[in-house]
Amino acid sequence: MDLEKHPQKPVAPAEPRDAIRASDADRDRIADILRDALAEGRLDPEEHSERIDAVYRAKTVGELEPLVRDLPATTGHADATAYAYGPEQPSGPAENLVAVFSSSTRKGRWRVGGRTNAFSIFGSIEIDLTEALFGQRLTVINATSIFGSVEVRVPENISLRGSGTGIFGTFDVLTLEAADPEAPVVVVNGYSVFGNVEARPKRGRRIADLHDRLRKHLG
Repeated sequence: MDLEKHPQKPVAPAEPRDAIRASDADRDRIADILRDALAEGRLDPEEHSERIDAVYRAKTVGELEPLVRDLPATTGHADATAYAYGPEQPSGPAENLVAVFSSSTRKGRWRVGGRTNAFSIFGSIEIDLTEALFGQRLTVINATSIFGSVEVRVPENISLRGSGTGIFGTFDVLTLEAADPEAPVVVVNGYSVFGNVEARPKRGRRIADLHDRLRKHLG
């Protein structure tokens, strides 16, 4: 008996890997490689910035791979343990710094809380974090300056971000992005009215090993 023969449907060719849509995890993996390359001096800041922009514009895996083709594929994160934070303090009120027709300074070896409010009216406030001990990764400083000034100084190798407004005054935060993803992050928010709020790194001041510093300070 003849069996009815059914022709097999042709198998569609597999989609080339380069054409696969890139996921957030794919982009993060490439960004990690670029961050390590910047830290190791394989890329200068301008090259790093250009490639990072291309990473987050990429739609497919094929667009991502050329961005790291000339770089080591593995990420060491050799310095990750350098930023071992001490136990965080329980949630509580923010530290308040007030200067009214006066000045207030916070500097030296001190333990930074999660939130600091700085209010200056016809006065000046200086917050120097270059020797501070960070008990948490994120530190937020809310700065208000009315006919006064608030100045924030940070180490060169942490992340610094900010958002604020100057009304007949200046609100100036020099954005930094640390090469180490575990480095402290300082965010400065607020506004100035006929005054000045400024946050920037202090040249030559870096956090080398937070773990050792915390152990010596707390132990």
